[in-house]
Amino acid sequence: MSNAERHYHIVTYGCQMNVHDSERIAGMLSELGYTQIDDIGLADIVVFNTCCIRENAENHAYGNIGMLKKLKAARRDMIIAVGGCMPQQIGKADVLHKKFPYVDIIFGTHNLGKLKDYIELKQGRKKAVIEIQEREGAVTEDDRPLRTSYPNAWINIMYGCNNFCSYCIVPYVRGRERSRRSENVIAEARSLVGEGYKELTLLGQNVNSFASGGGDVTFPELLRAIAAIDGKFRLRFMTSHPKDFSEELARAIAGEPKICNCIHLPVQSGSDRILKAMNRKYTSADYLRKIDILRKYVPDCAVTTDLIVGFPGETDEDFRDTLALVKKVGFSSAFTFVYSKREGTAAAKMPGQIPEEVSKARIMELVELVNSLTREHSAKYVGRTCEILCEGYDEKRGLYLGRDEYGRMGYFKGDDSLIGSFVNIRVNEANGVSLMGETVK
Repeated sequence: MSNAERHYHIVTYGCQMNVHDSERIAGMLSELGYTQIDDIGLADIVVFNTCCIRENAENHAYGNIGMLKKLKAARRDMIIAVGGCMPQQIGKADVLHKKFPYVDIIFGTHNLGKLKDYIELKQGRKKAVIEIQEREGAVTEDDRPLRTSYPNAWINIMYGCNNFCSYCIVPYVRGRERSRRSENVIAEARSLVGEGYKELTLLGQNVNSFASGGGDVTFPELLRAIAAIDGKFRLRFMTSHPKDFSEELARAIAGEPKICNCIHLPVQSGSDRILKAMNRKYTSADYLRKIDILRKYVPDCAVTTDLIVGFPGETDEDFRDTLALVKKVGFSSAFTFVYSKREGTAAAKMPGQIPEEVSKARIMELVELVNSLTREHSAKYVGRTCEILCEGYDEKRGLYLGRDEYGRMGYFKGDDSLIGSFVNIRVNEANGVSLMGETVK
């Protein structure tokens, strides 16, 4: 079989960090002569890039891996690889191997860069290749990801996390904070702009700690250096930890037109008692002060957040504190979650696990509040003109789509020539987070 006839299929779970990791995996497979295919049944290699942040993502991965058992029996030469956060958990690689003995390669987050070696090793033997690197290695600077999200591009600026929030498995599966050299990040950004990418998003578990993770400049300095690159493009970043959000960062956002006036600042809870139990290292008052600083310099900044309900020991009063904070900040939108118990985290051993029916009632009330705020923000767009970066075509709606700098998705009529271009649309209707409009000159 020639290289041109070999195909791969990647199944990705979890956050945007994982999406970019899948682009790195695609780049490796491309170097080995594989091409991407949508039909998993025709793939010569299938890679599951897993997530373990929440239990449903892990269960989803188990289900999809299990569905390949018959296909693997019919196609013995197919290679199935499982990598990412799920196998990186202590003992999970053994569980995967016992549960799915037909999986050929199992690897973790710390040795993702060795996937090419594992594939070549597997092709020369029948035995499965299982390797989980326990400690994080040096930051990789020579990745050649196969990007799939034009006109958007994702740039990892750092890896790992030092915060150890009590509910979070990330520090255990992605290791300690390690930052890339700023010159390499800037060079990658400059190259992407030169290739025509119009929106760059800098990624890290806590981008604010770029310098403390070994970076040679502060995060605001890095933002300014990238914003100085010639050409029209937008610059975003995620995620930003509230405890490290600084006035310098607010000034950088205000002073650089290319940096989007939109920040994702996860608060998780409005209760000081719960925030302490979560080990978030700030109080609700601290968080609100950071919001005040941001809006002092960037009055129209859209703030999005993450919120968890049903954390162990959460009382109705704690939940009411969360609702009060949400109303006070007036978030543009929010990702809302019911607490998911993850073995290996401090919260998994905490007393006071909340009954499912209580958590469900709370999440429904929270979602209703968040949606009402989202509708209020969207309604302000009606009758206005906004600039949209056209990202593609929505076949279900029969319309082109893209986001403005504040993260609102706009839909409009057009043609393929608009993809990758900045388009002005007059908003005629707002529906939740979606804006419906028409292009104007």
